[in-house]
Amino acid sequence: MTIANKLTIARVALVPFFVLFALLDGELMRWLAFAVFAAASLTDLLDGYIARKYDQVTNFGKFMDPIADKLLVLAAILIFTARGVVPVWAALIILGREFIVTSLRMVAAAEGKVIAAALWGKIKTLSQLICILLLLSGLNFAIIPEILDFAQACVYLMTLVALISGIDYMIHNISAIKDGAGKSKR
Repeated sequence: MTIANKLTIARVALVPFFVLFALLDGELMRWLAFAVFAAASLTDLLDGYIARKYDQVTNFGKFMDPIADKLLVLAAILIFTARGVVPVWAALIILGREFIVTSLRMVAAAEGKVIAAALWGKIKTLSQLICILLLLSGLNFAIIPEILDFAQACVYLMTLVALISGIDYMIHNISAIKDGAGKSKR
């Protein structure tokens, strides 16, 4: 097993610990959740770099890396939604984008096509990781008093970038849907 794949598996293994710490109350638990999320985020940056630099790109990595990313980020979004930090509408947009893009990739894969991560997808992931870390840190202040605070701005940013990224994937990969739609045997 490659180092890159081991890092991906480590990220998946860290998700339950992140969830546990994030769900427990207290300052120590919040900082443990922050530390685990930060460590898992670093494995996301490292596994792709190592896979490309040392020619360790594998089918397992292509499949598991995006799943590991989604598990980590979506766990945080759901926890923040349960705590009232992320509104349900924002969580639905973020979750919906993930389901749509994953489904689009599955249709393309069935047609023998690979949809690589696009620039907007990478921006989306980076913005989510940074914003989630900022939200976990508890950092918050008024940006526009009585209208917008820092935590809300992070949520709006994650949601907007997820929406733009999802639209970008749809526009640039619509042929995978069109081509695959007419070939169903049902």
